[in-house]
Amino acid sequence: MSDAPLRLAAVERRYRSEAGDLPVLRGADLDIAAGEIVALVAPSGTGKSTLLHLAGLLEKPDAGEVFVDGRAAGSLSDDGRTAIRRTTIGFVYQFHHLLPEFTAEENIALPQMAAGASRRDALARARDLLAAFGLTGRESHRPGKLSGGEQQRVAIARALANRPRILLADEPTGNLDVGTSDRVFAELLEQVRGHGVAALVATHNPALARRMDRIVTLAEGRVVPVVGED
Repeated sequence: MSDAPLRLAAVERRYRSEAGDLPVLRGADLDIAAGEIVALVAPSGTGKSTLLHLAGLLEKPDAGEVFVDGRAAGSLSDDGRTAIRRTTIGFVYQFHHLLPEFTAEENIALPQMAAGASRRDALARARDLLAAFGLTGRESHRPGKLSGGEQQRVAIARALANRPRILLADEPTGNLDVGTSDRVFAELLEQVRGHGVAALVATHNPALARRMDRIVTLAEGRVVPVVGED
């Protein structure tokens, strides 16, 4: 899968502590193809957040490399990694982190404008995404006037605003009730698969994990497949 939008090759990450170096990832490998959605299911403390941070170029690996569209990106400078994140990687978190003083469409337009889009084009794209997520008529509402499910839809739309090649999500529906979670996740799947995005989704929800293309976990600092899921 050399042409995979996201590839982690023998990635290592350790953190310093008073007791010495604490290894978290020890030669982790992971390829995600365009349009593929991979579930990351792992207990707290095993390196799940670290893996997401490295995949999203928020941290640099101590060894190994992170490839984005075949380009070695993990070892770039902070500015170089930031430039790739801005246009190529979308992030969705458990908490929506919308800016409360801006409307739904403005929250989605802002990252586009930061990447160089005009306000007119950014707002048009925002409205298209809101329509795709069933939020027509909610464009001018600020987050405080939206339900939890609507806020998370806006957050996912924001993550997709710059047409990223890679989407990283950390418990994207963890704060939603079961029914709302199912609807929001179905919309996320449709958008990712329909636009050929490579997605890595961390979740503790086994039902959501089984809806993805495959499931991986972390064991002794390595990415390993989860087999036998029915």
